[in-house]
Amino acid sequence: MGFFSGLFSLSKEIAIDLGTANTIIIHNDKIVIDEPSIIARDTKTGKEIAVGREAQKMRGKENAGIETIRPLRKGVIADFNAAEMMIRGLVKKASAKSKWFSQPHMKMVVGIPSGSTEVEIRAVRDSSANAGGRDVYMIYEPMAAALGIGIDVVAPEGNMIVDIGGGTTEIAVISLGGIVSNKSIQTAGDDLTDDIQDHMSRVHNIKVGERTAELIKINVGSALTELENPPADFIVRGPNKMTALPMEVPVSYQEISHAIEKSIQKIETAVLSALENTPPELYADIVKNGIYLAGGGALLRGLDKRLTDKIGIQFHTAENPLLAVAMGTGVALKNIEKFTSFLIK
Repeated sequence: MGFFSGLFSLSKEIAIDLGTANTIIIHNDKIVIDEPSIIARDTKTGKEIAVGREAQKMRGKENAGIETIRPLRKGVIADFNAAEMMIRGLVKKASAKSKWFSQPHMKMVVGIPSGSTEVEIRAVRDSSANAGGRDVYMIYEPMAAALGIGIDVVAPEGNMIVDIGGGTTEIAVISLGGIVSNKSIQTAGDDLTDDIQDHMSRVHNIKVGERTAELIKINVGSALTELENPPADFIVRGPNKMTALPMEVPVSYQEISHAIEKSIQKIETAVLSALENTPPELYADIVKNGIYLAGGGALLRGLDKRLTDKIGIQFHTAENPLLAVAMGTGVALKNIEKFTSFLIK
């Protein structure tokens, strides 16, 4: 009896990193879902066909009866119904994977962008509640990232987090268990992907889809034109825009660094702007401790070095930047009573 009551208790608590590009669900201190934030549904009935990885495989290959939707854009819910269906579908998947049964009254902690408006916060809360959350708490992503990295967020010391996600870049100065100053810009991973698509079309006259542009970014994306360990050129295949005949184009990291330069400059400018608004005592702490990079964008080759050279403060990439927010959301779930000061209910 004790075992089953314990299982029931555990099954009622999950942490969710609801990202523009990926959604991660943590249950019982383990990542049980790490899948793309995409849902496929029937265009006639509106019913879910697939969610997560299976839906991503359909992206760009749909027929008239199927549509694939990314419910979040620029860090906020753009399609409420699709978001609710996606959360519900991923929670169901998580319960099947980890051998627990999802409950209609779960406790959830969900990561949200620090620049979220009241309307956007309400949309996340309502989507989560309709997907089975009874007690829904939200935590700002930079705070979650700091917890995930292992920073003592309640200490009387300033720490700066730069969380580069799919839809937004979140920059925050944290001290004494709160966000002292923050800046959120809608320039992030998706914009780098768009830059690459535009570059391939304009320079090489080749049409590439979102998924191919993402692969280019992963394989040869770079914030610098000179790297110590450069990746090999990536071969891109696609149709010629004019003739529709097949093309093969080798793409180098130097070329991609030029293609994404404007977006990287916007992130640099945002970091400098956040530093300008930082109180002097906290600024001194940040110079001493360095600045922490989290999110998928932190994996861009040479980004930490470029920012260090540009700003003059050491940038540290989190040990696992993709999972920093998710892990921090899990820490908050386990310590709700301790962290009530910065959790939004």
